[in-house]
Amino acid sequence: MSATMDPTTALEDARDPFDQDWRKVVNYGLLTAMGMIFISLANMPIGLDSRKIIEPLLSMGYVSLLWLPVTMGYVVTSEKLLEGMTAHKKGPRELVAGLVVGLIGGGGLSLLVVLLDNFDLRDPLVNWSPQLFALLTFDNGVGHGVGVWLAIGAGLGLAGGSMHVLPTLARKLVASVVLWVLAFSVFETVISDISEGIKLEWLTDEIYFVRGGLSQQGALGVAIVGILFSLFGRERVRSARQTFQSYEGAERTQANAMMILACGVAAIVLPMFLGRITNELLANVGLFVLLALGLNIVVGLAGILDLGYVAFFAVGGYTTAILTSSNRGESWPDWVPHAHWFVALLIVVVFAAITGLFIGAPVIRMRGDYLAIVTLGFGEIIRLLFLSDWLGGYTGGAQGVTNIPGLDLGFVEIKGTDPRAIFYVVAIFCALAIYISWRLEKSRLGRAWMAIREDESVAEAMGINTVNAKLMAFVVGAVLASFSGAIFAAKVGSIFPTSFIILVSIVILVVVIVGGMGNIVGVMAGAAVLIGVLGGPKQPGLLAEFSEFKLLIYGALLIWMMLKRPEGLVPNVRRSRELHQEEFLQDAWLKGQVDDAEDDEPGAEGPGGEGKVAPA
Repeated sequence: MSATMDPTTALEDARDPFDQDWRKVVNYGLLTAMGMIFISLANMPIGLDSRKIIEPLLSMGYVSLLWLPVTMGYVVTSEKLLEGMTAHKKGPRELVAGLVVGLIGGGGLSLLVVLLDNFDLRDPLVNWSPQLFALLTFDNGVGHGVGVWLAIGAGLGLAGGSMHVLPTLARKLVASVVLWVLAFSVFETVISDISEGIKLEWLTDEIYFVRGGLSQQGALGVAIVGILFSLFGRERVRSARQTFQSYEGAERTQANAMMILACGVAAIVLPMFLGRITNELLANVGLFVLLALGLNIVVGLAGILDLGYVAFFAVGGYTTAILTSSNRGESWPDWVPHAHWFVALLIVVVFAAITGLFIGAPVIRMRGDYLAIVTLGFGEIIRLLFLSDWLGGYTGGAQGVTNIPGLDLGFVEIKGTDPRAIFYVVAIFCALAIYISWRLEKSRLGRAWMAIREDESVAEAMGINTVNAKLMAFVVGAVLASFSGAIFAAKVGSIFPTSFIILVSIVILVVVIVGGMGNIVGVMAGAAVLIGVLGGPKQPGLLAEFSEFKLLIYGALLIWMMLKRPEGLVPNVRRSRELHQEEFLQDAWLKGQVDDAEDDEPGAEGPGGEGKVAPA
């Protein structure tokens, strides 16, 4: 398995600083320059400049440029090692490589500054603006801008390369300071809400600047807290995690129960100390968690790539709206009942299951790209049906359905104007969906889904009824998505076809992939990171300034995850083994844990095949 060796474990002397793979260094430098130019032309520095990290020293606009030289300087000097290989001692060679990469990157941005000053290309490139020129030159002219970016690029590239040279403790301290400062800046709204709820406004007044962003003394305080945590808290957290993972049997069951209880208490208590904005954000995250849990069954467990999943969300929303709305015009059929929300929910479940069967039955024999394309088509068909005049008497066509009441509990009616109450409703349904997903994953049906995901032909040969299993995946996923649609209709109070565009399916799929396919905790983590921080297709996140660039970030993040961490942020153990089977066998062979063909009984494969893994 590939790894980056720590400099303290290297066994050989440092190499000549100028004995470089210069082609690799130059390529990474050019990639850095192209990335910084692309980010500038995408207008990210201007769009994000209003989001302050440290006032007045640093904004998110500059961070969007500064992270590239550091990252590339670190990556170009990383050494990929297989089992049995020895790392070289890190030293001046890494510093020179990082310096050159950063210098080339700064040179590319300097070239952009010169072009902005000498050419007017706003017709083909609308973001070549005076504002961008002023930001890149720091309002001090071309010469100043070129010199500063060359120095910044070289310095940051050098810093990235030096991360391999620093002692392990120093590297951890630097990483902790950067992460804590960025985290406190990103979660400013949540931290301010909590402090206001527990009467600690004076603390946030000291940490944050009045117009947003950390104050300089606040950033210093947060950095000190990050250093203290790295020195005294990190090992305790790691030890606690390892202890939890070592539990087995009754101890593991008891530990899981305690963790579930703690999460439940936090879900009940925390919203009481949060303001409307944060509770609204949590409610949106919960709705996407509910959707992602359903898609996780279809894609993560059964391996069915469904790109039309938004259709089930739309069925839940429109069915609830039609049955509960008080806005009934003359064209509304008299036989359509006016139902209570909970009664409507039962009908929603039936309609969602029928829709799951309707979409799943024609595509059940398809695989791969064909399955994805057909489900994508069905998703669009459902949306266009709700938009059409044919169903306009029921769905309202382009005008949608309005005047949808909230959730009437008898003693209180929960509406979208009370985000805390909506969050509690969403949390209850999320808990139900988590329990259903967990029970199904451990059941005979769940094991059948995972067998189909790994190899459908083999699963069918082993006696699994793949048709029924895949149809059940569609039905269960549809029902969970319909729950989210029903809550969404009551929360918003109106339903329109534009709420169910294909982008919703794509975003939910990205949440599942980034979080970790087949893992319930991973799905929740993916929703918290993507929807909570960046926001949904039409829902703002903590970084509302990223709304213009969220699709770009989604795409870049998805590409990176597929290349570097396909198992997701919180991977499922079985899924990780599937994705890294070749690496596992390769490492096992290098360690001598795989027997050669001539040493095994007849029929065993040697190193050229999959081989037989000997016990360690």
